[in-house]
Amino acid sequence: MRHVVATGADIRKDPVSEINRVVFRLAVTRGHLLHKAEPVCQDPSVKASADSICKMNDLRKETVTFVTVDESAEGQRVDNFLFTCLKGVPKSHIYRILRTGQVRLNGKRVDATHRLAIGDQLRIPPVRTGAVEGPRPVPVPRSGRRLLDHVLYRDDAILVLDKPAGMAVHGGSGVSFGVIEQLRAELPEARFLELAHRLDRETSGVLVVACKRSALVRLHDLFRSGGVDKRYLALVPGQWPWPVRHIDLPLHKFLDAQGERRVMVRDDGKPAHTVFRLQQSWSRFSLLEAELKTGRTHQIRVHLAQAGFAIAGDDKYGDFALNREWAREGLKRMFLHARRLAMPHPLTGIPLQIEAPLPADLQHFLDVLGPPKTI
Repeated sequence: MRHVVATGADIRKDPVSEINRVVFRLAVTRGHLLHKAEPVCQDPSVKASADSICKMNDLRKETVTFVTVDESAEGQRVDNFLFTCLKGVPKSHIYRILRTGQVRLNGKRVDATHRLAIGDQLRIPPVRTGAVEGPRPVPVPRSGRRLLDHVLYRDDAILVLDKPAGMAVHGGSGVSFGVIEQLRAELPEARFLELAHRLDRETSGVLVVACKRSALVRLHDLFRSGGVDKRYLALVPGQWPWPVRHIDLPLHKFLDAQGERRVMVRDDGKPAHTVFRLQQSWSRFSLLEAELKTGRTHQIRVHLAQAGFAIAGDDKYGDFALNREWAREGLKRMFLHARRLAMPHPLTGIPLQIEAPLPADLQHFLDVLGPPKTI
């Protein structure tokens, strides 16, 4: 943040004009927006002391500012936008200045849930933020490599990763730093980075991140409407008897006694449809391609478990004793990989097909199994 500070000598020359010329830039996380200070004193008859003006400018955001909303904030709720702009300000105080009408949108009071549009003018009153922290070192993910080493495709609208197994897509309960936090740390210049969808922590493979809000909105539409073709590879124990099998069973989410999120097949659950195709077969295992027609939590895992073929290495729905045995043979995690994703580009409409190769650990386990049977 850069402040233009009025000196005592400047104010003695012309206190009103000097105050009215104050302009500064505020670097907003994931967005750089021009802010102009509202004149503190518009009436020449009102006098301001040099001490009060210097004190105001020495404190961050202790002047009224106006923000012009651009593409990076389009569609965002007013309260969420203010949380981003006013780092260090308690949320309770932000809601207070909204309730009391100190925040104005296009000259009028605005509700916290109102969504911003390009060109909106937002008035932010004087607030005092916490101290600015120095730059933090970028944490190294569990894989020991930067996520930018895993980029499969990137342009100004989207970034597609080959997500490493063992890394949550975002921070949350028991997870301090996920994929999206890691990306923001590695790309501090990025104005906007948001997940377009999710993968389970132990699932590797194709993951799409939006670099523009307009791209995120379109991606959400594509995922909801079935405009994205998602294919996974899953290894299951035993001989899968069907070349192609559709499993269309509703899924219900719940929390178990330990507070862990679980999913089960239940008649009143949400519709879920997966198409499984046999790819390769060994004496003890079958390799399947899973095509998601819907995108429910743990959908592939629960559909396969319900069919009697829980994914090898699955620590929620699999066979725990067999998992330990396979771990000794080299399978240290769940064998589920987001192999391929095909969709139109969210902004240009150009067809995209992005593939992530099978990770080395999973490929090694298949190699240990030997040549597959002829299907």
